[in-house]
Amino acid sequence: MEKYRKIIFSATLAIGLSAFIAPFTTFAQKTGITRTNHQRHDISVPGYETIQASIAFEPGVQFGMHSHPGEEVIYVLKGTFEYQIEGEKPVRLKAGDVLFIPAGKNHQAKNVGKNKAVELATYIVEKGKTLVVMKP
Repeated sequence: MEKYRKIIFSATLAIGLSAFIAPFTTFAQKTGITRTNHQRHDISVPGYETIQASIAFEPGVQFGMHSHPGEEVIYVLKGTFEYQIEGEKPVRLKAGDVLFIPAGKNHQAKNVGKNKAVELATYIVEKGKTLVVMKP
């Protein structure tokens, strides 16, 4: 019986971890971008959660047009980024600057500086939906 409990616990843990990691796999596939997940919590709005991560871009690296199933709040920790929100003029932000991206709005980011650039991204998103939806 104890053997089966260990197997069930291990399987449950693996499924739980894969559910947490799955929304972030798109970032892991892009060379020159490193993502560090900090926290993920349910919020007081039913069906929504907050996810917070820092994302580091090597010089010249861009993450293409994509959207999220909720809002994204960006705080630039280091370096210089150019953000392009679909239908708007590009904006250039440096360390200490902030940006709000509305739910479902396509956008992209590029490190336009000579050194690594890092952003702190906080997402307020619908639970159970894919965090990153790439634009075809």
